[in-house]
Amino acid sequence: MACGIDEAGRGPLIGPMVIAKVCGESEVLKRIGAKDSKLLTQNRREEIFDKLKDYTDEIDYIIIPAETIDQYVLKNELNFMEARYISMLIDKEKSYVVDCPDTNEERFRDLLISLTGNRNIVAKHKADYIYPEVGAASIVAKVIREREIKRIKEEIGDFGSGYPADERTIKFIRDYYTRNKNLPPYVRKSWSTLKRIINLDNIES
Repeated sequence: MACGIDEAGRGPLIGPMVIAKVCGESEVLKRIGAKDSKLLTQNRREEIFDKLKDYTDEIDYIIIPAETIDQYVLKNELNFMEARYISMLIDKEKSYVVDCPDTNEERFRDLLISLTGNRNIVAKHKADYIYPEVGAASIVAKVIREREIKRIKEEIGDFGSGYPADERTIKFIRDYYTRNKNLPPYVRKSWSTLKRIINLDNIES
């Protein structure tokens, strides 16, 4: 048995990042359809998410709000932030495969080892595509983030996907700023994309 760790929501302008862990048997997870969440529809992700509690030994996740992400991005420490929160999910007694956000797999693995003291860690690019346990973690992270996004939309309105390339998201932020002279809640103020959308000089922290 191994544990997989993955995240959802690293790149959007709006909403949290979610990091998830799933521990279970690879073949069992593969059998119930666990794979890279990007290859699945939202309905299929929800179906597998509901099954996971019956086929895994452990599921856990951490929700990282936009404000915390901003604090690290302003220090150019987004990868360190991710490693720090991943380390909170790691026990010394288990083996882990982590979807690597760093361009250098070995560097990210060494960072996780230094933070946790656990040497049974593999950091791998596209691990969610290769390892069913990481695919399962990607499903948990994605489903939890989608539920968070739904809750946020109920509070502030429909902003589309929340990603910088989404024109609906850009329009939502511009319109909100025009009306309120400030960014909407849950927006990552440190994202450089915002400078191309509106003038940030007068935005309150």
